Amino acid sequence: MENLTELFGSKVFNDSTMKKRLPKETYKALQKTIKDGKHLDINIAHVVANSMKDWAIENGATHFTHWFQPMTGITAEKHDSFISPTDDGKVIMEFSGKELVQGEPDASSFPSGGLRATFEARGYTAWDPTSYAFIKGNTLCIPTAFCSYGGEALDKKTPLLRSMEAINRQAMRVLKLFGNEDVTSVKTTVGPEQEYFLVDKEMYDKRPDLIFTGRTLFGAMPPKGQELDDHYFGTIKSKVAAFMEDLNKELWKLGILAKTEHNEVAPAQHELAPIFTTTNIATDHNQLTMELMQRIAKKHGMVCLLHEKPFDGVNGSGKHNNWSISTNTGKNLLDPGETPHENAQFLLFLCSVIKAVDDYQDMLRISVASAGNDHRLGANEAPPAIVSMFLGDELEAILKSIENDEGYDAKEKTIMKVGVHVLPRFAKDTTDRNRTSPFAFTGNKFEFRMLGSTASISGANIVLNTSVAESLKQFADELEGAEDFNLALHELIKRTIKDHKRIIFNGNGYDDSWIEEAEKRGLLNLKTTPDCLPYYVSEKNIKLFTEHKVLTEPEIRARYEIHLENYSKIINIEALTMLDMSKKDILPAASSFIKHLSDTVASKKAAVSGIDCEYEEDLIKKLSALTNEMYEKVNKLEADLADTAQYSDDAQKLAEYYKDTVIGDMTKIRAAADQIEVMTDRKYWPYPSYADLLFGVR
Repeated sequence: MENLTELFGSKVFNDSTMKKRLPKETYKALQKTIKDGKHLDINIAHVVANSMKDWAIENGATHFTHWFQPMTGITAEKHDSFISPTDDGKVIMEFSGKELVQGEPDASSFPSGGLRATFEARGYTAWDPTSYAFIKGNTLCIPTAFCSYGGEALDKKTPLLRSMEAINRQAMRVLKLFGNEDVTSVKTTVGPEQEYFLVDKEMYDKRPDLIFTGRTLFGAMPPKGQELDDHYFGTIKSKVAAFMEDLNKELWKLGILAKTEHNEVAPAQHELAPIFTTTNIATDHNQLTMELMQRIAKKHGMVCLLHEKPFDGVNGSGKHNNWSISTNTGKNLLDPGETPHENAQFLLFLCSVIKAVDDYQDMLRISVASAGNDHRLGANEAPPAIVSMFLGDELEAILKSIENDEGYDAKEKTIMKVGVHVLPRFAKDTTDRNRTSPFAFTGNKFEFRMLGSTASISGANIVLNTSVAESLKQFADELEGAEDFNLALHELIKRTIKDHKRIIFNGNGYDDSWIEEAEKRGLLNLKTTPDCLPYYVSEKNIKLFTEHKVLTEPEIRARYEIHLENYSKIINIEALTMLDMSKKDILPAASSFIKHLSDTVASKKAAVSGIDCEYEEDLIKKLSALTNEMYEKVNKLEADLADTAQYSDDAQKLAEYYKDTVIGDMTKIRAAADQIEVMTDRKYWPYPSYADLLFGVR
């Protein structure tokens, strides 16, 4: 491998590169824009653009693109070459400040939720200087925001940047009350852990369901799944290790802090975890990570599956959003320190998160809602659809002592003794980990575990940033006018704990009793995407986003419509794929095998008079019943899909119809088909089995 320190960030126009290549005054002006949000003069942009172009060309780039994140959930780019014609018929390489700062893609071809009509095509991309430009292939990629001709945000980056400004404003107000005069800005940071599956490409190519939907719509469980837990943290197969090595190289070139890689619980499942970075940059990096995973897997004869539940019966894939708040001076505001019960500033910020999660549990659920994630939430590998917080025994005891005005007995850390003299002793953490909790405190950060593996992390972090900003705003409003700051602070923390303790749950989130307990506490249990999306446009949530200038009301309503439309489209594609596979492959395969069995019975009886053909005749009987049942369910699904037309003018009712009717039809078809697969000779079955897919990479 190349020298890692030289490799890292080699394809990024990062701070060290800018410091070397930009004039000193230009560099200072750009830093003011990046760190303080100052407006960038167009003349400065011209100098930056020229330097960026020279650097990109030296590194093999021939084109540039404004790289943005529309509401499709993936990234978008339109490539332009650097070449400009000259009078003598030749070309020169040019790239202006205007081209750096602004682009103009077609806004009508992306989801807009009614913000733009089809004929209203103009849209703009605007350079985000807080996220470094990078080279991908032969193209200079410039991270940008994307908005319509009227200025409405049509992307995921713009509201994320607005939410970061919102929490910065309110956190700064609170920090000033504690005398933090040296702090000039506050940023949220994220480290998103990414889970994924790797399957053999030749087998993938024979599965229409994987190709069209990203998940298997049919498939009987193999004799062995994840029961033995032998894949988790197990030895990484050579082919997978080679993929991981190539992936790391490409990620490191782009300055992405890929740190940890390992096998996950399910066969063929793996995970990659990065080091924390600023939320905006972490979001860009995670989008690149997913893209590179899929591209590099193909080079190794594999396909990377990012769907939340590609295989029924084994663990699905999530994305753990490790979120924290830090100052520009390097202070983590969620770090309890050695004595958290004496750390009033930490306790106030902790309470701001507790209050935010309780007040906006509906929005946090919405931020992870998708057709794919509905299959995963509540299953044994994922937290339930009920939002709750895990704080651990120590913090919960501290909060209880404050609520009840009792003293707190701080315990020293226990030294762990493992019973083998040659092994070192180590301090036991004061807080355990709870993998069943959707929102768990893990030492100096919160791990939001509900995100699905395909999701952009922007949505969850927009909600986290904005809801915590609202808590901090209310705290600052109250404390700024207090006559006795310390007394008011104590009463505020005490009242917040009392009012919002219902959201704290340290037990087993998988236990059925928790569902009953959560209902008693008044917590929401929004099991599906259509169940939770109406809360998006509630008065409370519209007020939250509009008052903090994160989203306008039209932008909120547009996103609500886009979510609903996307849900229905996904289920419709899955249903059509299921019909296609059923009618063209599965039912004909079963019929062919039944014919083979019937021919076998006839030939046996012709050869031996009175012979008993119990095996074949019993199988014919069972398969015939199952194929008839499946055919009946296929016809019902086809008819029910035709009935969706009656809801074409009501996106909410259409989504509910898909949830209540179409998904039920699909479940019944699959149940019959999976039984047919178990009974059918593998020579007749048209697709690679679960055993082939889950254990096919060797």
